[in-house]
Amino acid sequence: MTLNSLGLDTNKTKVIANDLNHLLANFQVYYQNLRGIHWNIKGKRFFDLHIKFEELYTDANLKVDEIAERILTLSETPLHTFDDYIKAAKVPVGRNVSEDEKAVKLIVNSLTELLKIERQILKASDEANDEGTNSMMSDFITEQ
Repeated sequence: MTLNSLGLDTNKTKVIANDLNHLLANFQVYYQNLRGIHWNIKGKRFFDLHIKFEELYTDANLKVDEIAERILTLSETPLHTFDDYIKAAKVPVGRNVSEDEKAVKLIVNSLTELLKIERQILKASDEANDEGTNSMMSDFITEQ
């Protein structure tokens, strides 16, 4: 078994970093969906949703950076092109979403997908004794 600079099994951290890249791609699509919805939202709940979507995209932007930095900490390279994000993401691209009900549904479905990935990473990081990634995933899950 080869250990990295954190004292973790490199085979296990490669799997975790791959999963984190998958999460990163999904978060990037989620983030861009939130920005687009924030800009284009219409309907009776415009003011409430406009503010809420700004809150969510600000939080998502911070999480994107945390995920990428964790991948680097695990000695891997974070995905960084939109082409890679689209290929790797399961969160659907919300093109021209402006109706409030449709926007909320897209975001709820996106969060469901993100939580699935985060729980998978939580389990893998626990098995690898990767406390840093495990703590980050626990925080993400708690905050969503």
